[in-house]
Amino acid sequence: MTPVSTYTFEDWEREKISDPEFIAALAELEPGYQIARLRIARGLTQTQLAQMVGTKQPSIARLEKGDSTPSLAFLEKLAEALDARLEVRIIPWKDSARV
Repeated sequence: MTPVSTYTFEDWEREKISDPEFIAALAELEPGYQIARLRIARGLTQTQLAQMVGTKQPSIARLEKGDSTPSLAFLEKLAEALDARLEVRIIPWKDSARV
C-alpha cells in the first residue's frame, strides 16, 4: 500500500475498482437496481408498477436494466408509488480541480 503522504485519490480508486465487494456496493446505488429491489420487496410486478406511475412495463424493464436514464419527475413518481424517499446528490467530476 502507498504511504499516506503520497496516497492519491487515483490510488484509492484503482484499489477500489479491483475490489468485487466495492463494485457490488456501487451497483446497488444505481436507480435501476434500487427500483427493482423496492418493487420486488413490495411484491409488485413491473406491469403493476408501470400502471401505478402511468407508463408501460417496457419502461420499467429498461430502467431496471440500466438501459434508460429516467427523468427526475419519473423517479419522483416511482418513489411515491414504492413508498420511498428520493435523494439526489451532486458529485464533482473526477477531474475537477476543486476536489
